[in-house]
Amino acid sequence: MDQKPKTNKRPQFKFSLYWMYALVIIFLAGTYLLDNNTITKEVSYSDFEKYVTYGGVEKIIIDTNKDEAIAFVNDSLASTIFHKDQVKKGTEYKITTRIPSADKIQEKIDGWNNSGVFTGSVKYEKSGDFTSILWSFGPIVLLIVFWFFIMKRMSGKDGAGGGVFSVGKSKAKIYDKDNSVNVTFKDVAGLSEAKTEIEEIVEFLKNPQRYTELGGKIPKGALLVGPPGTGKTLLAKAVAGEANVPFFSMSGSDFVEMFVGVGASRVRDLFRQAKEKSPCIIFIDEIDAVGRARGKNPNMGANDERENTLNQLLTEMDGFGSNSGVIILAATNRADILDKALLRAGRFDRQIYVELPDLNDRVAIFNVHLRNIKIDESVDVELLARQTPGFSGADIANVCNEAALIAARQNKSTVEKQDFIDAVDRIIGGLEKRSKITTDEEKRSIAIHEAGHATLSWHLQYANPLIKVTIVPRGKALGAAWYLPEERQITTSQALLDEMCATLGGRAAEELFLGRISTGAANDLERVTKQAYAMVVYFGMSEKLPNLCYYDSTGQNYGFTKPYSEERAKIIDQEVSRIIEEQYQRAKDILSKHAEGHAELTDVLLSREVIFTEDVEKIFGKRQWTSRTDEILAARSAEAAEAEQEEIEQNKKDIEEAKEKANKEENKPTPPPVPYSKSKE
Repeated sequence: MDQKPKTNKRPQFKFSLYWMYALVIIFLAGTYLLDNNTITKEVSYSDFEKYVTYGGVEKIIIDTNKDEAIAFVNDSLASTIFHKDQVKKGTEYKITTRIPSADKIQEKIDGWNNSGVFTGSVKYEKSGDFTSILWSFGPIVLLIVFWFFIMKRMSGKDGAGGGVFSVGKSKAKIYDKDNSVNVTFKDVAGLSEAKTEIEEIVEFLKNPQRYTELGGKIPKGALLVGPPGTGKTLLAKAVAGEANVPFFSMSGSDFVEMFVGVGASRVRDLFRQAKEKSPCIIFIDEIDAVGRARGKNPNMGANDERENTLNQLLTEMDGFGSNSGVIILAATNRADILDKALLRAGRFDRQIYVELPDLNDRVAIFNVHLRNIKIDESVDVELLARQTPGFSGADIANVCNEAALIAARQNKSTVEKQDFIDAVDRIIGGLEKRSKITTDEEKRSIAIHEAGHATLSWHLQYANPLIKVTIVPRGKALGAAWYLPEERQITTSQALLDEMCATLGGRAAEELFLGRISTGAANDLERVTKQAYAMVVYFGMSEKLPNLCYYDSTGQNYGFTKPYSEERAKIIDQEVSRIIEEQYQRAKDILSKHAEGHAELTDVLLSREVIFTEDVEKIFGKRQWTSRTDEILAARSAEAAEAEQEEIEQNKKDIEEAKEKANKEENKPTPPPVPYSKSKE
């Protein structure tokens, strides 16, 4: 059995600066404790002579360097010199005084010896300079040691310490083989067009020869633009998980610092690290924090530092030097305020628009977020997608999470359809406030108001189809109505007028059936006024001011001046008032025509507090206009049915091929047996 040789490893001695701190603290504490049992009092020379003549001095020490005399007194004399609270048993008492010279004090001591008043010992000493040096320079030494300690802590152990000495270092997080991201393109639902372009960038890094052989160049950068919550950062995470190359991630605000020149230094350090690890990807989230257009506020001092950082970023992205193998990804929802030099080809070759998901994308996003949720069979994903128009991916994730919380609050084993409906209502309208006190008169006014909205939306072609109406207070609203907005790419003037008419239905119903109006229509009037102003000023849909648009798409705005005269402003006000008045009168005419149905709808609301599409359909009959959403779902169902039929046909074909193969195997002649031959040993 082999025995491993024993190795006597001595523990290595490592010096630590903390030991020095401990020794200094111990020394100071010891000095304090040693001096704690000794009480010293400085007296005048005449008092010193008087105390010696009293006969209570036991020993005298003469310091020739300082011309100082120290006398040790007994307890009886100490009780007359010191305060009674200081006189304790076991304490040593000393009095000190300045002497004229050692020769004169010796003459005094000889006289005291001859008279017998002092019989103690006399000792002459030269005081060492260590104590004086310690008390003179000790605080300075401690301050120097403390300064070194603080600077060491602030400098950090590496470049990412964030201290004084590393303030110009990049704060980017690096994701590579050792620190990978688990998000892939499978986790990104919808966004098919944006995902295709992003996947192509990843393919550039994985297989660059495929493109360079034809003379193409790898794009240097791509800018993700879109509303908040649409999945821009999620796409970047998917790139980090799929690319298999180093991925640098940081925010635009990480470049901003209170020190001058720090932002530009961090940009240089970031690109230096990226060049060392190329091919790689740099992702800058919220790039508008550092990429705003230059020269907007020339008088602001802080603006110079941001512009210096932007100038360095522009130079690093496409300057005199080369950044081969480094691709820049950036995300922002404020592309209109970015500097034009940052958006040019050669820096950001591609601008990828990440829009709000449409119906099909919302279905896919719901399927992704529902993978980890225990849902009931009653949950209809397509219905949920229909009820969440305008929702971003983050909003849909919030709906799924809120539904799970509602189900858990009610101790359910699965998340049901009603939980998702309640979650959507909670997010859109706010929390129900059934405890809010409302009188019967107020409740009837609210019911008439909401029934007016429901009636008009049912009888107008381009108005949004009704889903649900309630008179239960939610958030700041006393009542609420949920509609299913059409997902149009363009909107006609008639559609805008129908929406305005339906919005004015609440105020028109109050005036028509109550004979008075209330403040409950404040939000409706605000929306209508803005919409009418947009029709006149932005869309050119006015009779007196056709084909005019005063909207500035560049984001520059018009400063303190309007792009039209005062006379034109009066015409705009007249046109806005005319459009709103026409739609208000139109709303009253439709309500007068369907007064009986409106009254019946009001009674149902008062009795049940909540009505749905089915209730309105029972009163007014089936709505004669089909929505575009229904057409999308019908087309989607047709595509699903066609795909299912193709799968059935393919299965039949596979079964037939399998049967034919089995028949051929059965009809195949049996081969003759192989003769057995004994192998030679």
